[in-house]
Amino acid sequence: MSTTKILITGATGYIGGSVLGRLLVHPESKSFEIVALVRSAEKAAKISTLGVKTVLGDYDNLALLTELASNADVVFEIVDCDRLPPNEALIQGAKQRFEATGKAPILIHTSGSALIMDDAHGLHGNHKVYSDLQSDEIEALPDTALHRNVDLAYLKADKEGFAKAYIVTPGCVWGLAKGPLVDLGVQHTQSMLIPYLLKAAIARKQAGYIGLGKNIWPSVSNADTADLYIIVFNAIRKNPDTVGHGRDGFYFAENGEFTMYEASQAVGKALKELGILHSEEATPFSEEEALKYLGPYWFVFGTNSLSRGERSRAVGWKPVDGKDDFLASIKADLVEVLKASPQK
Repeated sequence: MSTTKILITGATGYIGGSVLGRLLVHPESKSFEIVALVRSAEKAAKISTLGVKTVLGDYDNLALLTELASNADVVFEIVDCDRLPPNEALIQGAKQRFEATGKAPILIHTSGSALIMDDAHGLHGNHKVYSDLQSDEIEALPDTALHRNVDLAYLKADKEGFAKAYIVTPGCVWGLAKGPLVDLGVQHTQSMLIPYLLKAAIARKQAGYIGLGKNIWPSVSNADTADLYIIVFNAIRKNPDTVGHGRDGFYFAENGEFTMYEASQAVGKALKELGILHSEEATPFSEEEALKYLGPYWFVFGTNSLSRGERSRAVGWKPVDGKDDFLASIKADLVEVLKASPQK
């Protein structure tokens, strides 16, 4: 069996660690030579015990990124969907790989459904629903859309023919990560959105939302998201000619939708149940509060982003965790937040 050389970035991250965990138990794992870029020497040493070759470095070392990608048949990029230079460095490495071997390497890049978000300010849930099968509509998105600058670099590489690009595009990813890297204590276990809302509610002493909280986002569990990467990877290996790439290579990850009001109410409920807040009622943030508690990207919490992962399901992805599971998971997220910063 020939060896497949795999580079994974974000191996200690929330999604990347879960993808790496699945690669380690893949039925063909003995034929994989996995290299993980890791910033921490301590974490690198622990990951090495799993049979993964680790390289110390970060996304500021562009020469290293290019070198690592130039030696990889497959690159899982799961670190940064907005910083162009590191991604361009990986793409340059893929080009060098192609020039050396004559075979286009596989680039599986991570984007996000903020790509299609609007500026509803929480006032409504009226928004175009994008399917990942609608290549023309996705291609027509403005270059200024969030994540688009990096996506376009991968699409250009694919169009030029020296790489095949597949872009995994999750909605709001939720749920505590599990797996061997969590067991080793090296993987981030939580996503961003819900912990942000939980910390904001604790500091504000009341759960909150933007505008009327009517805006809608797709949700997808960490486990289902990690599964999608492997499903796409497997489909490429089995029959690459049938798997869309480039402009036809977006794979949306979603399995249920929620309004921000529903999420905020669940945040308030969890905080009340654990005795942190007296009331579970969520109320609107003022703009000053939103900036204070959610940071400069507070407006994202008031946007709509509606997607359908039809291409994802067509290649065999079968997500199992839905909206009710998402809302129920918020209490577990709160427990983790409190562990990290216990209340006095």
